[in-house]
Amino acid sequence: MSPLRVPLLAILVSVALCQYYDYEYAPAAPPEPPRPRCHQECDCPFTFPTAMYCDSRNLKYVPIVPTGIKYLYLQNNQIEEIKAGVFDNVTADLRWLVLDHNQLTNGKIEKGTIDKLSALEKLFFSYNNITEPIIPSSKSLDEIRMTHNKLTKFPSGLLSDKENLTTVNVQNNQLTSESISGAFKGSKKLLSLDVSHNKLKKLPAGVPSSLEVLYADYNDIDSIGSGYLNKLPALQYLRISHNKLVDSGIPAGVFNVSSLVELDLSFNKLQSIPEINEQLEQLYLQANEISKINLASFCKYITPMSFSHLRHLRLDGNNVTHNSFPVNYSECLRVASDIMFE
Repeated sequence: MSPLRVPLLAILVSVALCQYYDYEYAPAAPPEPPRPRCHQECDCPFTFPTAMYCDSRNLKYVPIVPTGIKYLYLQNNQIEEIKAGVFDNVTADLRWLVLDHNQLTNGKIEKGTIDKLSALEKLFFSYNNITEPIIPSSKSLDEIRMTHNKLTKFPSGLLSDKENLTTVNVQNNQLTSESISGAFKGSKKLLSLDVSHNKLKKLPAGVPSSLEVLYADYNDIDSIGSGYLNKLPALQYLRISHNKLVDSGIPAGVFNVSSLVELDLSFNKLQSIPEINEQLEQLYLQANEISKINLASFCKYITPMSFSHLRHLRLDGNNVTHNSFPVNYSECLRVASDIMFE
């Protein structure tokens, strides 16, 4: 082959290859959607651009939230007020609002701010100074935490349209039984309610039948309404420790419901063991004034198929010992692996 023909052949091959690659060339990737702007006081991670972190920055106000932000973290600041307009860009977009550990009061939260958030799912408002709950308009709300505030009332009707609400935690406030009467009606999917460390004299009325967890520790409850638990067929965990329960305040069979898995009646003033259902697995009775044990409290009948499913029983801090049990107790409590006296 002539030396002149070699460069010519190379050129022809190159042109052919270029034509081939031009034919198969993939179009350029579409440009990424614009990232939400971030307030200068905060951080919006590249890997999580819809979240704005403004926590632990000594802020005294809520900054204006840019369009596109869905998750806003403002905990551990010194925020005293929420001014009008700060959420105007995200009223239909914000999903999470975290305001724990600040200095907010009701009087300095402008109308048209939190109450206008129509897509909010989680509102964390613990460790502030509010006296009445602030509830957003969102029907998607599924969790409210307002612990360690100064709540004195929870008006009826605030949650009437919150059909997706599953969790309400208002422990460590100053709520009374009257101030929360009817507060939780309408929340048809409510699963967990914590009203411990308040000033209740009875268990909350009007809670939905969907409830699975009810914590009412550290209150002033001295009695249980007859048939109260029959209205809560899904209830599995009930804690009423550190109250003022006495035998006369517990109607016969009030705790004899098959749904309960755990019942905590510790640190009260009971002198006898109340009747429980055979399906109960954990019973806490420590630090009462119990002086006698009746197997009928655990088992109505003892047969090969009828016995208590109790696994853990605490009786320490009472006036009973292992010798206080009838001789045949093991036939009733046959699966109990942990019975505590000391």
